Amino acid sequence: MVTPPRTGAAAERAVRALRAAPVPAALIVLVALCGVVLGRVYADPLLTRLMAGAAAGSVLVSVAARRLPSWLVAPLSVAALTGWTLLSLRLAAAHAALPGGLGEVAADAARNAIPRLLTAMIPVEPAPDTVLVPVVAAWLAGLTAAEVALRTGRVLLGYLPPALLYAGALYVVGPNADPAIGPTVLFAAVAAAGLATPARRDGPAPDPVAGLTPAVRAAVRLRLVAASAAGLAVVVALAALLAPVVAAQVDERPVDPRRYVEPPRVESLDENPLIRISGWALNPDQRLLDVRTVAGAGDGGSPRIRLAVLSDYDGVTWRVGATYRNAGRILPAAEPAPDAATDEVRQEITVGDLTGRLLPAVPTPREVTGARVAYDPATGTLIRPEGLAPGLRYEVSSVRERPDANLLPTANVPAGDEVARVLRVADGAPEPVRRLATQLAESNGAPYARADAIATFLAEHYRVTADAPSGHAYPNLAFFLFGPRNGGGQRGTSEQFAAAFAVLGRLAGLPTRVVVGFEPKGDGPVRAADAYAWPEVLFDGVGWVPFDPMPRPDEEPRPVEEDFRPQPEDPPPSEVPAPTEEPSVTPPAAAPAPGRNEGGLGTPVLVAGGVGGLALLVGAVLAALYAARRRLTRSRLDAADPGERVAGAWRELTDALRLAGHPAGPDLAAAEVAERARRTLAEARAARSGEDAAAPTHRPGDGAAGPTDRAGGGAAVGGPDEAAVDELAALLNQAGFAPGSVTPEQAERAARLSQGFGDALRSARSRWGRLLWTVHPGPLRWRR
Repeated sequence: MVTPPRTGAAAERAVRALRAAPVPAALIVLVALCGVVLGRVYADPLLTRLMAGAAAGSVLVSVAARRLPSWLVAPLSVAALTGWTLLSLRLAAAHAALPGGLGEVAADAARNAIPRLLTAMIPVEPAPDTVLVPVVAAWLAGLTAAEVALRTGRVLLGYLPPALLYAGALYVVGPNADPAIGPTVLFAAVAAAGLATPARRDGPAPDPVAGLTPAVRAAVRLRLVAASAAGLAVVVALAALLAPVVAAQVDERPVDPRRYVEPPRVESLDENPLIRISGWALNPDQRLLDVRTVAGAGDGGSPRIRLAVLSDYDGVTWRVGATYRNAGRILPAAEPAPDAATDEVRQEITVGDLTGRLLPAVPTPREVTGARVAYDPATGTLIRPEGLAPGLRYEVSSVRERPDANLLPTANVPAGDEVARVLRVADGAPEPVRRLATQLAESNGAPYARADAIATFLAEHYRVTADAPSGHAYPNLAFFLFGPRNGGGQRGTSEQFAAAFAVLGRLAGLPTRVVVGFEPKGDGPVRAADAYAWPEVLFDGVGWVPFDPMPRPDEEPRPVEEDFRPQPEDPPPSEVPAPTEEPSVTPPAAAPAPGRNEGGLGTPVLVAGGVGGLALLVGAVLAALYAARRRLTRSRLDAADPGERVAGAWRELTDALRLAGHPAGPDLAAAEVAERARRTLAEARAARSGEDAAAPTHRPGDGAAGPTDRAGGGAAVGGPDEAAVDELAALLNQAGFAPGSVTPEQAERAARLSQGFGDALRSARSRWGRLLWTVHPGPLRWRR
């Protein structure tokens, strides 16, 4: 049977098309794999689908136009690229629920595509500005690859654009996803399959050496074999040299290109909105927001709206210290505390007179529609990079957490590098502030009790006023806490209350931060009077818990001096017990008082008996205190374990500092305590030397003691060298960080150093001061 010519031609065209299909198919798969690799850092597969569509469209346009002149292919492909890009932007805008028309969205994406792609939060939500560059790059790579591989027949050279795009996708992903082993293996396999497909020819391949003489033909073939061998040797050598280098990079962490791109920045008012509290307090009727609760207020009442979380304090100002990343409509979910009650709150917020970039929301936001946002997951703070504008309306859905109050009394607080940021106390904290924190911490052991004691102290002793000046640096807080009432001290806005709580909390070992926001009365306008700052404390297993240090409106604050008296450098004379001596001479008998029986005891006898009994009582108390102090010292310095003896010697040193009027706070490290001890010892020696120099000089032999040989306290301060305190601090660190490594000799050395230090400080005091030193009851009751 003879096949009709038309049918035979169609079959031939079909066979020819099948033979030509592997290379275009390989190019489409190679470019689409770039979308698979890049899509690993996106929130959903929309980007991968758009890049796969760009790969197929670009290659198919080149295949369809293969019979046209090459100069016509580029305009046709660019026109198709424009259509596919606009469709991709529309799909992405609808997916991200962005407001505005297609022209506005496309213009914004064209202006900000690259910086927003490199500053977007991982996982990246497909939005017009985050899909524009990958889609255009995929189309251009497919167009270039198809033209080189199909029109010129150089398939290997045509693989270069997809390979470069693939490498760029890997670089953009960086360390934010697992290694792309599967896509990379598939990429190599598809490329090899495309190369293995025989090129389409119209006839048998011509012999390059046909027509040559046998001698010339042999020489040419020998040269071809030599060139092939040389090329193979070069490839093997390069593989041997580069293989170890490539293998060594397998476990290396890729470079993140986002570190080279600066994220969105904010102004000083947005970095520290705490300073805006005083201005808002002076304009309480200013309308900042309008709030409408769509769903979720429930029984919890109107929730607080958070503006910013301030975690960094340098002794001058509180700052947000956030790294904002452009985010999509869906924000990264944060796991709530295990036992916390959660409910969803959805609000529609309209901006009024509020300025800046900070975007108010109920904590913790999960979804924002109607506004493009950047987000800092560490603090939960939102900004609108373009800034706020009157009339801006957006809807935010948040998950509000309410911790289990029953867990708080026994909850601990975290420590370590992960929370060092919210535990850091800047240098230069005023000594009265440290002493107040120490007093409140000593009276309350559990973390929650410490936090509650600080809040109660502030609420009971200070007054809220709207005209208090702004400021929360160390001097401002010291004036707020201890300044005279008639001079403007001991009053402030929520700025000073929240900042003072946070600083006192950190000095007491609590991880704290300050939050600025609003406390609306319900749906409707949120005015400047609703602006509010409050502190929060982080507890293990509970999360961040807000505290309210503000005073109650109907309570009159008590003077601070009633509950806090700063410890002076030297004990006041009233604390030194006056000596009571028994009369050495029997008082003369007095005449009996009128109306008294001559046989009764007279008044002088009763007075003498009372004074004698009081003296015996005081002496017994002093003896008991002295014995208890001696027993405490022996129990510390005679412990069986050398490490415990070193710790006991260190407690003897800190007790001596406290007796000398220079207590070391619990937040100080051993090296800082040693520095304070050296300074105290040097001051004591200098003061004593000055007293000795001012004493009258006696001639030898006149029976009076000179400044260097008087018994008791008259001797110049001796004792250990100041550098010996560092040795004791080093032994303490050794005992704490390397248990069991302290030798008995080192423990004895520590005991001698601490005793010498205490004796040196004691000898620098007056006679009554030395007496009080030995019987002071403080070391028996101070927390250790």
